[in-house]
Amino acid sequence: QEQLVESGGGLVQAGGSLRLSCAASGRTFSTYAMAWFRQAPGKEREFVAGISAPGNLKFYTDSVKGRFTISRDNAQNTVYLQMNSLKPADTASYYCAAGSRWSQITNYSGVAFWGKGILVTVAS
Repeated sequence: QEQLVESGGGLVQAGGSLRLSCAASGRTFSTYAMAWFRQAPGKEREFVAGISAPGNLKFYTDSVKGRFTISRDNAQNTVYLQMNSLKPADTASYYCAAGSRWSQITNYSGVAFWGKGILVTVAS
C-alpha cells in the first residue's frame, strides 16, 4: 500500500516555475512506475508525465514537452515535477500516481494509487 502526498503547488505568474513533490509512505516505492496527472476545472483528468521504476524511462504529454521534467529519488521515496515556462493553460489540480506497470502508467487503468492532488494556478 502506498500513500502519496503532494506538495509545492501554489500561485505563479505566467512564465514562472514551480516544483511539485510527491512523497510516498510505502516500502515498495522503488518498484512502482510513477506519474503526474492533472485536472482543470470542467475537464477530465489527463496524463502529464511518467517515469519508470528505476527512473531510466520518461514520457510526457505533448503540451508539456520541453517545459516540464519528471524525476525521482528512490532513496527518499519521492517523485518530482519541475515545471518551467508555466502558462495559464497549466492551471489545474495536479495528482501524483503510482502503478505497477510502466506500459500502462499513462492510463487510469494503470494507476494503483492516487494522491489527493494539489492546486497549481498560473496567472496571466
